[in-house]
Amino acid sequence: MYALVDCNNFYTSCERVFQPEFVGKPVVILSNNDGCIISRSDEAKALGVKMGAPEFKVREMLKENNIKVFSSNYALYGDLSDRVMKTLEMFTPNIEVYSIDEAFLNFSGVKEDGFEEYGMEMKQRIMKWLSIPVCVGFGSSKTLSKMANKIARKYPQQTKGVYVIDTDEKRIKALKWTKIGDVWGIGYRMKKKLEARKIMTAFDFIQPHHTDFIKNQMGVVGLRLISELKGIPVLEMEQPETKKSIAITRSFPKQLTDFDSLRERVSTFAMVCGEKLRKQESCCATIIVMLGTMEHKTEHQKMYYQQAMTLPFATNSGLTIANVAVKILEKLYEENKGHRFNKAGVIVTQLTKESEKQLQLFEEENPKHLALMKTIDLINKKAGERKVKLGTQGKITWDMKQNLLSPRYTTRINHMLKVKCQ
Repeated sequence: MYALVDCNNFYTSCERVFQPEFVGKPVVILSNNDGCIISRSDEAKALGVKMGAPEFKVREMLKENNIKVFSSNYALYGDLSDRVMKTLEMFTPNIEVYSIDEAFLNFSGVKEDGFEEYGMEMKQRIMKWLSIPVCVGFGSSKTLSKMANKIARKYPQQTKGVYVIDTDEKRIKALKWTKIGDVWGIGYRMKKKLEARKIMTAFDFIQPHHTDFIKNQMGVVGLRLISELKGIPVLEMEQPETKKSIAITRSFPKQLTDFDSLRERVSTFAMVCGEKLRKQESCCATIIVMLGTMEHKTEHQKMYYQQAMTLPFATNSGLTIANVAVKILEKLYEENKGHRFNKAGVIVTQLTKESEKQLQLFEEENPKHLALMKTIDLINKKAGERKVKLGTQGKITWDMKQNLLSPRYTTRINHMLKVKCQ
């Protein structure tokens, strides 16, 4: 039996943990630079707030309906997500973190009775310890568990946030209830093709006379989905994999034309790439720098420029990556002088494991870098994120527009709540 645990409106729920006065009130979260709406509470959805709507287009609507607006606080959301996942690990070690607010759990070997009570226990513990509301769906395959989760979320009064598809009768009822576009793994284009074939629900999808068509359109993926919907598990629990590339890109609050401002940001992005490489115990061999422009006077409004450089040795030193990134930036800047840049990024690729790093005979990295990077990581872990910086970095790490940012209650000691005991 599989379970899918999904946090309800996760970003808005995180904001409510430390500001409970907004529980039951409409809340929305904005994307980077306060651009678009990326999370809505149920109350905001009921008022007609659309997902992905640009903030400036719905600003008046938000004010008229007294909807609370927050800038995205990823430090807070990431920390609370880790706490949710660690809590779930207490129920089974077989867990797959699917996204920041979702996780699959495998209960192989557990008796097939009492799953509803088990789900309620998970739900209540997360609510008690973290004040994050979740829904839990159980099924004999990952696809059915996701479907069960949707039912639990759709009918909270009847299910109390937990639903178990443990009989064939429940499975067929769930398949008939689920529209084909809501089936996990069916995209918008495939949805249109299936609907043209009169496949309107998940139940229609598994009918034998549609098998050849599905195989022709979706290949082995479609056949696996049919098995999953029939309750035959074919999708295994996935283990976290080392990333094949790491990209740090950001849009700027205002367009930049001077080299020093661009160098500050590229140096910051490069240092963060090095930090992420060391965290996953990897090294990179190729470094790419990207610049983006938004020129309204030209026919093509958005233009991107990039160059890459391959090192003679693999590295995860922020110093080395930053120095190379700045050299690439100098070339890009000289070739594209006069442009107004609204975005930049650093990408590191050709990753190898740190333990499998191949040593070079004639050219190698300064051996002092390894000890220095470990010391910087240790200081930043104790003193706060990215306190130690290069001289080429600016004072502000990201320089993003975040006018409505809430405190980082769990990751900064000076942002922690103060409780007066009398």
